[in-house]
Amino acid sequence: MYRKILLPTDFSDCAAMALGAVIGLKEAGSREVLVLHVVDIRQCEQALVGTAWVKGDPGAYLKHLKEELTVNAESKIKEIGGEIEKAGMTARTRIVTGVPFREILRAADEERVDLIVIGSHGKSNIREMMLGSVSEKVVRKARQHVLVVKQGGDEAAGEQS
Repeated sequence: MYRKILLPTDFSDCAAMALGAVIGLKEAGSREVLVLHVVDIRQCEQALVGTAWVKGDPGAYLKHLKEELTVNAESKIKEIGGEIEKAGMTARTRIVTGVPFREILRAADEERVDLIVIGSHGKSNIREMMLGSVSEKVVRKARQHVLVVKQGGDEAAGEQS
């Protein structure tokens, strides 16, 4: 039984489909959901390259960018938590900065979740790929069971690791 679930989200359409799968697991006895958003530090650092012409402290700009992305994520993640609670489950939210697959695995271990529910593709979707790079790494490296929700389908495809 999957009582405690980790739902990583990047607020993409596929992540919204994963939310639907999580809510559906309530009937199977799932009770608690940790919603996790990772501000991708690599994307923040890449933004610095594009702003090399900006005068000032690059470290301060990076800090400002991470803070801005975190603030933007707060209302979205609270909304997801509200949907989970409306469905009758307990929801907690967390926003961290780092490399997404590493932070997902870290949270899964720290929180001792029974299941990770993740969308097959996020915002950096490359249509030719079977799985997005984050979901693929989570499936390969997680100690927990992983449910991958496929993009564009009404069904969830389970992958266990």
